[in-house]
Amino acid sequence: MKKQLIIALAFSISAFTFAQKKELKLAEKAIKSNNFAEAKAAITQAEGLLSGMDDKLKAKLYFLKGQALYANGKGSINDISAALENLEKVEGAYGSEIKEMKQTISNNLITTGNKAYEGQDYSKASKYFEKAYRVKTQDTMFLYYAAATAVNEKEYDRALSLYEELKDLGYTGVSKEYFATNKETGEEEILTKETRDLYVKSGTFIKPGERTTESKKPEIVKNIALIYISNGDNEKALTAIKDARAQNPDNVDLIINEANIYLQLKDEDKFKDLIEQALVKQPDNASLHYNVGVVNMNKGDTEAAKKSFEKVLSLEPSYSDAALNLSNYYIEKGNVVIEAMGKLGMSKADDAKYEKFKVEKNQLFQNGADILLDFISKNPDTKSDIYTQLKNIYLALGETAKANEMSDKIAAMSGQ
Repeated sequence: MKKQLIIALAFSISAFTFAQKKELKLAEKAIKSNNFAEAKAAITQAEGLLSGMDDKLKAKLYFLKGQALYANGKGSINDISAALENLEKVEGAYGSEIKEMKQTISNNLITTGNKAYEGQDYSKASKYFEKAYRVKTQDTMFLYYAAATAVNEKEYDRALSLYEELKDLGYTGVSKEYFATNKETGEEEILTKETRDLYVKSGTFIKPGERTTESKKPEIVKNIALIYISNGDNEKALTAIKDARAQNPDNVDLIINEANIYLQLKDEDKFKDLIEQALVKQPDNASLHYNVGVVNMNKGDTEAAKKSFEKVLSLEPSYSDAALNLSNYYIEKGNVVIEAMGKLGMSKADDAKYEKFKVEKNQLFQNGADILLDFISKNPDTKSDIYTQLKNIYLALGETAKANEMSDKIAAMSGQ
C-alpha cells in the first residue's frame, strides 16, 4: 500500500513538471513568432504552477515574462517597467541575454524619448528618459533630461523629485567636448575624439580643439529653488541656492539666481545687493547693469538709473529696453516741468516763467527723442516700440509731420 502511494505521488509530480515546461515552451514559441499576447497567456498559466517550480524553471519564467512584456519595444512604459522587474528576478541564468536585452531596452527608451521630445510630447519624453536612466544608472544625463523635460511640461513636482535626486548624486553634466571646423561649410562641429582626429587627418576638417562643457549644477539648483518658490516654500528655495553658492562662491550664475529669487520675493534691496556683487565679477555684463538700473528707477533714484542705462548702451548698443528707459528718464523730467507749468498763475511774471519752462520741457522731450534716433541709427532693424515712443514724443512737441512719419513706419512694420 505504501509503495503504491509513493508511485502515485511520483507520477503526480512528473505530470506537474510536464505542465510547467509545456506552458513555458508555448510562451517561448509565441515570443519567437512575435505573438506576445499568446506568450503572456501561456506565462499566466505557468505562473499558476510557480510554487512547484525549481530555480531553473523560475528563472526561465521570469526571463520569458520580461521578453513578453517588453514585446520588442511595443509595450507601454508600464509594461517596460514590469519587464525590467521580472528580469531582475532572474537569478544565476541568462546573464549575457539579460545584459543584451537591457541594452536594447535602453536604446529603445532613448529613441522613443527623443521622438516624443521632437514631437513636443514632453511628459512622455520625460518618463522614457527617466526609465532609460533606471535601466542603466551610469547614464545620469538621462535623469537630467527627464527633469528638464518635466519642467517643459510644467510637471513641477515630478521635476523637483528628479532634480533633488540629481543634486544628491552630485551631478554636474561637465564633460570634455571635442570639436573641429568643417572645411566645406566653415562651421564648427562637435565630434567624438576618434571621429574628429580621423576627419582632421583626412584633411576635411581643420582647427581641432577640446573644451570642458559648462556645469549644469547652477541650472539644477536654480530650478529646485524656483519650484520651491512656486510651491510657496521660500525657505527651502533660499536654502537650496545658498548651499550651492557655498560650494561655488565665485559662480556668477548662482549669484544671479539667488538675486532672482529675492526679486520674486519682492525684496528689491537684496536683489540689487546681489546683482552688484555679480557686477564686481562681471563688470561688462549689460544685463546686470540694466537690472540695477530698473531697481534704481523703481526706487526713484533716477540719476543712478540713468547712469546704469547709459552704461548698458555703451556695452550693448542694441539693448532696446535700455534705450527706452533712458528716453523715459528725459520724458519724466519733462513731465515734472509740465506739472510746474500747470501751477502757474496769469501774471506777467508767471507768463515769463511759463515760456522758460516750455523751452526746458521741449528740450527734455527732444533729448528723449535723440536717444531713440541715435539707437535707430545704430540698429536699422529696430522694433516698433521705439517708433511708438518717438511718435508720442513728437505729438507732445506738436511736431505732427514727424509723428505721422513714425506712424507710417509702424504701419509698414505691421504689414498694414
